[in-house]
Amino acid sequence: MKYRNKEISWLSFNGRVLQEAGDRSVPLMERMKFLGIFSNNLDEFFRVRVATLKRLERLGKKAEKIIGHRPSDILEEIHRIVLSQQADFDNIYQEILQELAREKIFLINENQLEDEQAEFVRQYFRNEVRPALIPIMLDQLDEFPELRDHAIYLVITLMQENQPQTLRYALIELPT
Repeated sequence: MKYRNKEISWLSFNGRVLQEAGDRSVPLMERMKFLGIFSNNLDEFFRVRVATLKRLERLGKKAEKIIGHRPSDILEEIHRIVLSQQADFDNIYQEILQELAREKIFLINENQLEDEQAEFVRQYFRNEVRPALIPIMLDQLDEFPELRDHAIYLVITLMQENQPQTLRYALIELPT
């Protein structure tokens, strides 16, 4: 009897979560939650399982004996499945956006804001968000800083107007 690799099996499970998001009989906001669950699960999958497979891949034949498969084969299968699931995710997301629009709920970007809305967003950023942002200047460190797990960081390139050739780099942890 041939067993299915646990990583591929896990992706099948996450595909089931995605199917729930695509099910039109599920309430709209629940469908959005399923998209979020799918996305969070996939982030964790890459952070833990794919990272482990990448480390095992460096072991060569030894890894194949340990896990019963070549890590590179599993990674290729993961890549194929994830590309397909991401295409499904994108289609479901677009479908949900259309359904939200029919309910007069719109997700907009900064280019779609009215002047009054843009000013509100600027003020909110200045008063609420900016104080929570603490840049970590990378060029002032001897070692790369230890980053928190499950945190999202932006890498920022800084340039002075009067010295555009001098670049500095910083990390900013996004508040959640």
